[in-house]
Amino acid sequence: MGFNITSIKTSSNGAWQGDNPLNFAFPLLIVQTTLILVLSRFLAFLLKPLRQPKVIAEIVGGILLGPSAFGRNEDYMHRIFPSWSMPVLETVASIGLLFFLFLVGLELDLTSIRRSGRKAFGIAFCGISLPFICGFGVAFILRKTVDGADKVGYGQFIVFMGVALSITAFPVLARILAELKLLTTQVGEIAMASAAFNDVAAWILLALAVAIAGNGSGQQKSPLVSIWVLLSGMAFVIFMMVLIRPAMKWVAHRCSPERDIIDEAYICLTLGGVMVSGFITDLIGIHAIFGAFIFGLTIPKEGDFAEKLIERIEDFVPGLLLPLYFASSGLKTDVAKIRGGEAWGLLALVVTTACAGKIIGTFGVALMFGMAIRESLALGILMNTKGLVELIVLNIGKEKKVLNDEIFAILVLMALFTTFITTPAVMAIYKPARGSSVLTHRKLRDLTNTNESKDQLRVLACLHGISNVPSIISLIESTRSTKKSQLKLFIMHLVELTERSSSIIMVHRARKNGLPFINRLRRGDWQDRVTGAFQAYSQLGRVSVRPSTAISALSTIHEDICHVAETKRVTMIILPFHKQWRGQGDLQVIDNVGHGWRLVNQRVLKNAPCSVAILVDRGLDNGAQRVCILFFGGPDDREALELSGRIAEHPAVKVSVVRFIEKDGLQSDGVVLKPSASKCAEKNYTFSTAHINTEKEKELDDAVVEEFRSKWDGMVQYKEKTSSNIVEEVLGLGQSGDFDLIVVGKGRFPSRMVAKLADRQAEHAELGPIGDLLASSSHRVSSSVLVIQQHDTAHAEEMPVAKVEQNEHDMVKGDGDAGMGEISKVV
Repeated sequence: MGFNITSIKTSSNGAWQGDNPLNFAFPLLIVQTTLILVLSRFLAFLLKPLRQPKVIAEIVGGILLGPSAFGRNEDYMHRIFPSWSMPVLETVASIGLLFFLFLVGLELDLTSIRRSGRKAFGIAFCGISLPFICGFGVAFILRKTVDGADKVGYGQFIVFMGVALSITAFPVLARILAELKLLTTQVGEIAMASAAFNDVAAWILLALAVAIAGNGSGQQKSPLVSIWVLLSGMAFVIFMMVLIRPAMKWVAHRCSPERDIIDEAYICLTLGGVMVSGFITDLIGIHAIFGAFIFGLTIPKEGDFAEKLIERIEDFVPGLLLPLYFASSGLKTDVAKIRGGEAWGLLALVVTTACAGKIIGTFGVALMFGMAIRESLALGILMNTKGLVELIVLNIGKEKKVLNDEIFAILVLMALFTTFITTPAVMAIYKPARGSSVLTHRKLRDLTNTNESKDQLRVLACLHGISNVPSIISLIESTRSTKKSQLKLFIMHLVELTERSSSIIMVHRARKNGLPFINRLRRGDWQDRVTGAFQAYSQLGRVSVRPSTAISALSTIHEDICHVAETKRVTMIILPFHKQWRGQGDLQVIDNVGHGWRLVNQRVLKNAPCSVAILVDRGLDNGAQRVCILFFGGPDDREALELSGRIAEHPAVKVSVVRFIEKDGLQSDGVVLKPSASKCAEKNYTFSTAHINTEKEKELDDAVVEEFRSKWDGMVQYKEKTSSNIVEEVLGLGQSGDFDLIVVGKGRFPSRMVAKLADRQAEHAELGPIGDLLASSSHRVSSSVLVIQQHDTAHAEEMPVAKVEQNEHDMVKGDGDAGMGEISKVV
């Protein structure tokens, strides 16, 4: 069915009145958008294990929906993506592109480019120059070989080919570096700075290419026209930087946190400025995206204003509109145009030239600057990332009729291939050194058993946001020694790496100092309120504070935590529980940061190179003046008791120790724990599979308790409890309100009493049976809880168990080694 574009209506009257919604612009746009989003998200899910950027899925999705795959069915193509609908789809997508380029300008910090030094500039210059020059040869071959390629002016074709081969996609590269945890390595730092140089140069070259291409007619025109376009573009950039940039600084200052208000009028003014800037550059004869990009550069990167702008547009634009743009690129890509051995040979030539030019150029200069061979090669591969910006270049080239269908398809496949191979190639070639693993002071007991001062304690405290700060400070303050040596506190703010622009903005605000980022103080940044709080706390006494930020995907952020714990020789990691209680009594509200953060805690517990403590905060920000330690026995409980000794040194903290012992007459009751592969570790408690001498463990428990009592006699309240129902006793202590903080061991090798709880349904299995009791939201416990796991490689393997109670004569003979490899007897 044919359509006159001028007769197309926006919306239909509905199927009941005989209208087919697919014949109307808006309903068809909804169908197209839904189809594109569903397919691209599905492909992104499939490619996630390969650590591929989302743009790969979006381009491949467009290619599948277009004439290369599904579009081979003419009925489908005419019904879902008819030719008359494409201007509507591309117009909506172009609005998304306009605001995306504004976000790219926001991400690009000109200050960081200026301070990057001559190494980054030299690498970027050669990384652009060599592939750009190689583009001349490729352009010559394509014009001679591909039908219709010679209809375009030689100069504009050469410039477009040179830009297409030499460009580096800064936004995609930043996310790949973060995914590979290379952002703060030498390779990552140079790659980011070089890509920033590259980005600016690429936009300048593309502006030149667009100016030369003119109106897309393919006809030659006066060189004066191109000169006027370029001069007008330069005048626009100067105007934006000289006049608009100071004006936007004033606007950002008006919206600073000190004024406690961000006027919506300023947000609307800025978003309107994006549109106006785009219109002006389009009026000049340069594509509208340049105006949006330059306007993004004028926005100050510090403070809340940039963050508020990002909040307004980063979910809607990259999440909904931008996939339409890249899918429309795929819809215009017809792989069938690449026919015969000659065409596929040209594709191989373009891919080889693009990769060789960029990699060899970068590799050679990096070696000249004294970088190692592996680092130089990895840097070359990273700088070969194409992705987003490449597609924008190619679409403009096709729009201006500089690139025909076959060359466009070849270059799209080249961009896909070079971006796809970046992550696996870098992973295969380069792995940054993670430091020595032969370190000491893995747990608190190690400090006690050495000749060094007991006060040389290194703690890594992690937090999700500013709400965790008061409770962490209260906990650290309670462990602060009154003696000479300092407590060294490493604070790590955990930030989830997403596709959102705010993740990359965070990268620009971080400084290189190991891994992860060690921040510098900047006014107006909410992160610095966290930093400022700990810096102020460090002035109180013998606490040295080093704040930092880890930006990573939730699936791998535990690697950052464990790496810092290892390299900084940390004795204990403190993690915030994924739930946080606010308010008092019946007015309590539970803030849940999400299941993903709970999985982070579980991975740290499994992989940490030192002891780990999880803090369940129920208002610990008021201080921990009353602390209770529950002791049942075992390595984890001994570590909890060791921490209580440090807390007892604080003159303002009252410490109580409650040791649970079995009633006489119950000693003949036995508990056998058998491994149960059918049980889920998420919903059932897990216990160590290690072989442990239970008699020796009991002797260690008695010795540690006796040592503790003799040392802190009169300063710590000690009490022994005998109970046949420890659930009621433990909950009674938690609900009493007598303690601000209750410290318990996780109990991976449990006492007989804790082992009897093995079959209970777990709400938070990673806390162990006692910790889970106290952390449960249904038990109305008022005290905060600290669950401690002692570092011991012997206990690293855990699994759920089935509990069997027997009489003594039915049990396995002897009280020697008992493990869960076959049967674990807990006595």
